[in-house]
Amino acid sequence: MSNLLSIGVSGLSASQTALNTVGQNITNADTAGYSRQLTVQTNNAGMKTGTYFVGTGTTIADVRRVYSAYLTTQMQTSTALDADAQTYLAQTNQVNSLLSDSTTGLSKVLQNFFASVQTASSSPTDAASRQLVLTQAENLTQRFNSVSTQLNAQSDYVNAQMESISKQVNTLASSVASYNQAISDATGSGSVPNDLLDKRDQAVTELSNLVGVTVVQQDNNYNLYLGTGQQLVVGNNVAKLEAIPNPNDPTQDILKLTSNSASIDVTSVVTGGQLGGLLRYRSDILQPTQNEVGRMAIVLADSINTQLEQGIDLDGQFGTSLFKDVNDPSVVSQRSLASGLNAGTSNLNVSIDDSSALTISDYKVTFTSDTDYSVTRLSDGKNLGSGNLSDDPATSFDGFSISKQDIGNIAQGDTFTVIPTRTGSSNIAVSMSDSNDLAFATPVSGTTTTSNYGSGTITAPALTTDLSNSDGAALKASIQANLPVKLVFGAASGGTQGYTVYDASGNSLSVGSIIPGQENNLSLTIGSPSFSFTTTINGSPGSGDSFTFSFNENGAADNRNAQNIVSLQTAKTVGKNAGGGMSITGAYSSLTETVGAKTNQADLDAKATSAVLTQATNSRDSLSGVNLDEEAANLVKFQQYYTASSQIIKAAQQTFDTLISSL
Repeated sequence: MSNLLSIGVSGLSASQTALNTVGQNITNADTAGYSRQLTVQTNNAGMKTGTYFVGTGTTIADVRRVYSAYLTTQMQTSTALDADAQTYLAQTNQVNSLLSDSTTGLSKVLQNFFASVQTASSSPTDAASRQLVLTQAENLTQRFNSVSTQLNAQSDYVNAQMESISKQVNTLASSVASYNQAISDATGSGSVPNDLLDKRDQAVTELSNLVGVTVVQQDNNYNLYLGTGQQLVVGNNVAKLEAIPNPNDPTQDILKLTSNSASIDVTSVVTGGQLGGLLRYRSDILQPTQNEVGRMAIVLADSINTQLEQGIDLDGQFGTSLFKDVNDPSVVSQRSLASGLNAGTSNLNVSIDDSSALTISDYKVTFTSDTDYSVTRLSDGKNLGSGNLSDDPATSFDGFSISKQDIGNIAQGDTFTVIPTRTGSSNIAVSMSDSNDLAFATPVSGTTTTSNYGSGTITAPALTTDLSNSDGAALKASIQANLPVKLVFGAASGGTQGYTVYDASGNSLSVGSIIPGQENNLSLTIGSPSFSFTTTINGSPGSGDSFTFSFNENGAADNRNAQNIVSLQTAKTVGKNAGGGMSITGAYSSLTETVGAKTNQADLDAKATSAVLTQATNSRDSLSGVNLDEEAANLVKFQQYYTASSQIIKAAQQTFDTLISSL
């Protein structure tokens, strides 16, 4: 009777364990990372009775976790890739919307500004048209400033997210290390801690959503590595991940991994997860967009200011700048970031020498002595050469040059990050307040002597000397002092016709010749310092015919310089060192198209990684997930099993009672 009783008790115990396991599965059906469990039942060893063995019941050999390391790893890898793609897409969409939307982008206000100049050139003395130019210029600068503000806010957001996510990474990494220790302790006693194993896998999955990690199992431990093998978790030891300001560029955070008092910069090797997506967005989209929009602002302000200085305003004075000078003292000091590790205490001023030669790269300047330095372009790592702070003029690199700021000193080994264009869109501003100062006329006018009898004509003269350089004031004074000049023709002879240039006092300045009846392009250079202007002689001047070139101080109705400003809309003034350059509007269109194309690709990538993650999750859940229908069936089965086992015990009891009664 005792054998039958023990068999019933073993069945009762086994069915109770099975019911507990089914209940555990059902109640954790919606628990993230839970792997369903099943009981492994085996029969007890038989007891020999005479010549045969009699069974002694059953026992639970194991409560097994239904689990596949391959499927779980695949899901964790897919989680990291999808988090990267979704984060990248979310941020890129914002920049794409900012640039392409007419209410937030630059395209419409650029068109409006040049359209206002075109309107003013049609009636250069109209006060309303001139004022409209100032108004549209103000709208344009405010839009540049607004775009810069929003891009800077994006940069701040990336930094804040990096700092927040790094803290979450540390928390989850510590959890994995704690689970490693707990699992090692539990398995040391011979048990398999299914729930701890699930929780550790779930912690790794959540960690993969934040940053891509490689999992290497060693005995009962998970060792986690970042990037190219940088240790995050080894056993129960955890490294600390921090997002801190870059010593070379405090506006951008870097990722530092600290373990055993040793720290390394892992920014360049971190991939996957939200951190990977943020870093990829910053390097692929945000930084190039900031620099490109800044370059456009600098080129726009510089080219228009330069052209205005070539003209004459309504008061007969040489033109002044419409926009703040791109080399304003308040601006040049913002284009260099001193390394936080520098021994010296000074910084650099960065001046724009040729805005058309600027690139969208940042640069590293390294001092080999307290005055000698070398420049490396960071976008491609190319060394651009060297210079010396005492050189005058300073050596120019990609359109900019550097000089030491007045305070402090520079020491050998000091490094600086030069950002020639990044602040351009935030610094652009309108400096002109009086629309009469818009220099729409050109400095030199040409007239035909009324007594001329030949068929010779001239085109309007065009000044070719740049008045915006360091000799600008002297050149402007020279133009006013040395004009007018008269060009007087002699008789044609041998297919040519000579001419002499006289100053206002009748002194001969120079001689030359033309071919009568053809188009003759002349360039005349006069004065000290000398200046040059061009004109074209057509037809056949008569002997003694003359043309006079004067300072255009009364040329209020002249719109030639205004037309020159309008032509800047299509002139190739951006990036002339790279494939011939682009216009300002063309550069913005190119930027918008590039960001748009990358956004479309990011959308495709995000959809693809989402599909892969869904498939990986489904594959894992099909094996390890809880099927409530299956568990309900198991519940009924094990309930019946429990009832049947109790009947065995009841039968043993009744048999025993019958035996006792018979005795």
